[in-house]
Amino acid sequence: MEDLVIQHVNPEKSENLERHRTEDFGGSKSLVVRRGAAFRISVQLGGRPFNPKTDSLRVKVMLGRLYVTMPVTFAKKVSSSRWKAYIDPECLDPQRPSIFISSPASASVGCYRFQLCVAPRAGRQTRAFGRFTLLCNPWCPEDSVYIPFEDQREEYVQNDSGLLFMGTAMNLVSRPWSFDQYEPGVLETCLNLLQVSPQHQNNRRADYLKRSSPVYISRVVSAMINCEDDRGVLQGNWSNDFKKGVNPSVWTGSGDILQQWAQSGHSPVKYGQCWVFAAVMCTVMRVLGVPCRVVTNFNSAHDTNGNLVIEEYYSEKGEKLSHSKDSIWNFHVWVECWMTRRDLGSGMDGWQVLDPTPQLRSGGVFCCGPSPVKAVKDRRIDLLYDVPFVYAEVNADVHKIIMSRGRVLSLSRDTENVGAFICTKAVGFPRLQNITGDYKSIKSPTSTLSSRSSTVSEVSTLSRGSSEGVLVFLTLDKAPVAGEPVRFTVTVKNKRRAAKSLKVHLNAQAKEYNNSPSDTFWETHGIVQLAAMEVKVLPQQILPAQYEDVVGDNLINLAVVLEDMATDERVLASEEFNIAAPQLSIQIADEDSVVQNKEQTALVTFTNTLSHMVGGVLTVAGAGLIQGKIHFRMLPLRPGGRVEQRITFTPSMAGTKMLQASMSLTKVSSTIRGFKMVFVHKA
Repeated sequence: MEDLVIQHVNPEKSENLERHRTEDFGGSKSLVVRRGAAFRISVQLGGRPFNPKTDSLRVKVMLGRLYVTMPVTFAKKVSSSRWKAYIDPECLDPQRPSIFISSPASASVGCYRFQLCVAPRAGRQTRAFGRFTLLCNPWCPEDSVYIPFEDQREEYVQNDSGLLFMGTAMNLVSRPWSFDQYEPGVLETCLNLLQVSPQHQNNRRADYLKRSSPVYISRVVSAMINCEDDRGVLQGNWSNDFKKGVNPSVWTGSGDILQQWAQSGHSPVKYGQCWVFAAVMCTVMRVLGVPCRVVTNFNSAHDTNGNLVIEEYYSEKGEKLSHSKDSIWNFHVWVECWMTRRDLGSGMDGWQVLDPTPQLRSGGVFCCGPSPVKAVKDRRIDLLYDVPFVYAEVNADVHKIIMSRGRVLSLSRDTENVGAFICTKAVGFPRLQNITGDYKSIKSPTSTLSSRSSTVSEVSTLSRGSSEGVLVFLTLDKAPVAGEPVRFTVTVKNKRRAAKSLKVHLNAQAKEYNNSPSDTFWETHGIVQLAAMEVKVLPQQILPAQYEDVVGDNLINLAVVLEDMATDERVLASEEFNIAAPQLSIQIADEDSVVQNKEQTALVTFTNTLSHMVGGVLTVAGAGLIQGKIHFRMLPLRPGGRVEQRITFTPSMAGTKMLQASMSLTKVSSTIRGFKMVFVHKA
């Protein structure tokens, strides 16, 4: 009798990638599949045909030194909790049998090897080997990352672009970001991140076993995105000195960062700040199959002593002082991952906060989460992980203190400023979704936006201060726009039935989103006379020439202090805001007929709305649209001038893609951006 030998094993890549919704990973050398679902391999046999009565087949699946061996049966019934291999008896081709391998819905994520063994009743055994990559499966109801709606799976797992929200709640900046999970080498780098982690290096067997849990995986990734304790991806820098690396504001996507980290032998990439840490983590989690979204918390508290109180200090002239280790970041960006929390019992499934920005140690390591969003809202500070820290970020009170020569002149309390607005990108649309109500009970009617709102016009732009005798309001007339005066109004009310003389001190300082302000760049002082119970309105403005060279991409801290000349009583109102930069416009020729692998034309337009000449470097990129990046040097453009740049690109992937452009201005620390969503039809 002829020997039965394996000549070739075909991973049936095209069929399996489509079945497992991993076709966009088709550039990977390995077959990429999802757990909890079967994939098919076909075996080309030599010698004689396969005889199911006398020949047997075995499959051995290996992850590191862990392995499971299973016979190939003719029973199609699979189990969501065990590995199984079977042949469909109705479709048996004795010369080219197809074998289905099914993994449990709780299988560990990683790069697997498999061995196929053919054993005739008489004769020698032959073996063949193959590889596959196994990811989480949010389409599988038994998987702990299962998310029930298809549009959410498309947005939170498959979408390779998105928006990051920055600035302030009253003047949101939408920053385009390319998650790049399908770019060459990104899948392999994300899987290798797990291998490089201290958990894997210290105990490979335990790490492989624990990788069945998204709670464990997400915690490892949260620590590995920063480099404080390990060979992590990004080094943070909040010093404003980026000479040894890249200014965090320059990054436009995760792919460049992950590829640089891999190519450097896992040396940290310089530099990141909160939105970069979060966006890169979002890429890694989506690659691994865990639904993930980037979230922005406006007015985010960093409470160093855990007392849920943030102290802010001002001088008697309205200048903000650096007297406290506590701080309020104008915005802070983290991620949420969707998973069940069997470790916490019922009620805590769903979105979990994870924060890779290195702020505090959790279990001795710089990471944060996963903290159930429901636990944050319910103040379940007894639950794992890091719920008290996240709770403080969205709920701390603010004490504003006016100081003079070490003496407290005034103290006011604000219980609604922190966590005033929390948002993420809406499912399927390039706009925001308000999720504040997921984190806290809404106290103020100014914040009661619908859960899928696309505007923040209802968020208050008014700051008030009050004492026994005087009430003051500081109100921005509208969201400030670059090239226009910043117009605001100070409204003063005398609450007494006697006339008052008040000194008025107005002060403006530039500040970064996470730091105390720098020196004053604009101030004005005066005296106002108020009759009994009188209200006066004091219109004010800061001219573009006074702020443009100072502010750039930073924010402005604006404060007014009223001083009662008779009683020495003081009252403060303050507001922090950003100035909306000009936008780049992108137009696509025949945008309704963009086809995969067919050259296309786009036009990028910039109009200089600033009050001075600007030039810079224009960069255009788009995952699945453009290979790498295209750079153009833009000559200085006079105020009011307009320039156009035509580009050509050939889409390599079908579906909805993001074409983004950014222009780094010379002589000003500012970057101007724009994006266009493009639907690419299959060829």
